[in-house]
Amino acid sequence: MKMARTIGTVTLSRFHPSMGASKLRCVEIVESIDKLDTCPMGGETVVAWDLCGTGMGDLVALAEGPEAAQPFAPETKVIDATIVALIDNVDLT
Repeated sequence: MKMARTIGTVTLSRFHPSMGASKLRCVEIVESIDKLDTCPMGGETVVAWDLCGTGMGDLVALAEGPEAAQPFAPETKVIDATIVALIDNVDLT
């Protein structure tokens, strides 16, 4: 699982039938905790299925790979990244 920040919304004009009624967000991976408050962070950008109703600038937990589709089992979804949680606070003290 990775931390990321929501930086945009993705709209599809054509999509696989299993993607109907999906909300897709563009998220930027947090590469280093030192860059947590930097916007933009300059990290990798990923399109992720939004299960949490995120907004612009929200810090999120991101599942990638086969684990990203697990919340939909036994139904098959053609996704590689899913936003699974909103992060309210990061405390490293």
